[in-house]
Amino acid sequence: MHTKPDEQNQSSSTGMTNEIPVNQNGSASENPKVESTTPSLEDQVKELQTKAKEYLDGWQRERAEFANFRRRVDKERDEISQSAAVDVLVKLLPVLDDFDLAIANVPAEKANEEVMKGFQMIHRKLGGLLENTGIKVINPVGEPFDPAQHEALGQDPAGETPAGHVSAVLRKGYLYGAKVLRAALVRVAG
Repeated sequence: MHTKPDEQNQSSSTGMTNEIPVNQNGSASENPKVESTTPSLEDQVKELQTKAKEYLDGWQRERAEFANFRRRVDKERDEISQSAAVDVLVKLLPVLDDFDLAIANVPAEKANEEVMKGFQMIHRKLGGLLENTGIKVINPVGEPFDPAQHEALGQDPAGETPAGHVSAVLRKGYLYGAKVLRAALVRVAG
């Protein structure tokens, strides 16, 4: 390319050249090949796919965590509900004790009256309600004394019952699973 000497001086003094790039044919190229700093389309697609996968993984992780949270809350709600039901039934245990004492002390001539049959039916329903809730009666006659489940109120002489075993139950005890709701009041053979 030919330039005038004045133009060359101007270009060299400013540090810029007015030269037009020449292609391999020797002709001037109007669209010079510029090194692009932007990634290629394939690179952009790969990058977006990677981001999409990360977002999907994060979303799935959060969804699983939420499902676990929901299960945990449902379980806790059920446990609280069950615990509340057990607390109410524990308050009914003295009433059940009174029924036990009343039925055990009914004179023989009154045992077949309709009123007594009604009381016995109510007693059975209360007992069934406890069983359906998972509350079990501790009735340890003949079993070894267990201070975790029994409260000794006295000692009987060893006879038919071996020493250290429960000889009589004065008041029933109750369990809910492995938890003692109320210890049984017992007499122990000595």
